[in-house]
Amino acid sequence: MDSHGNPNHGYLTYERWGRNFFEIAVTEERVAAAFAEIAGGELEMGPMAQGPGGLARVTARVRIQEPQATRHLGDTITFSIRIPLEIDLLVDLRLDKQRFTVDGEIALRATARAAEPLLLIIDVAKPRATDISVHVASKSIRGEIVRIIGGVDAEIRRFIAQHVAEQIDAPEAVQAKVIDVAERLEEAWTGV
Repeated sequence: MDSHGNPNHGYLTYERWGRNFFEIAVTEERVAAAFAEIAGGELEMGPMAQGPGGLARVTARVRIQEPQATRHLGDTITFSIRIPLEIDLLVDLRLDKQRFTVDGEIALRATARAAEPLLLIIDVAKPRATDISVHVASKSIRGEIVRIIGGVDAEIRRFIAQHVAEQIDAPEAVQAKVIDVAERLEEAWTGV
């Protein structure tokens, strides 16, 4: 018991408490959930002319899957976020149409930051085309189609990077990335 008759709670410095708060508040699950909101849904691109004389037309439908976040504890708390992609490709070769699905991934990085007055911010680095991978398994696909897809691969990656960067800047995403702790405390304290 301390001098006020309270059981000893294992008191901490405010700094240590703040660090503990961050580690408890900013979990992999919460960050992944915030990204699920940010990344959202499905996008379509094309048709894009490819191949000799632009004879082939490629259309891509990209479905964004559930994000996975891995937390790294250091001086700052950072996250590696992997967002799997499922990409339906339609290659129209005029004489025949080939449809197949390839998988891909967006790799993002985020940092948990503290800001004035009492904000918790998930700071996300905008993806570059190099942060996006598209995996075309050449075993199941005819050689010339692999070459055609190779031609649009960079375009698909650029398109996805631009889409995700725009999503990160959208007003609702900005709200998802900023938590006003003072506001939440007020709600909890007063029951409002």
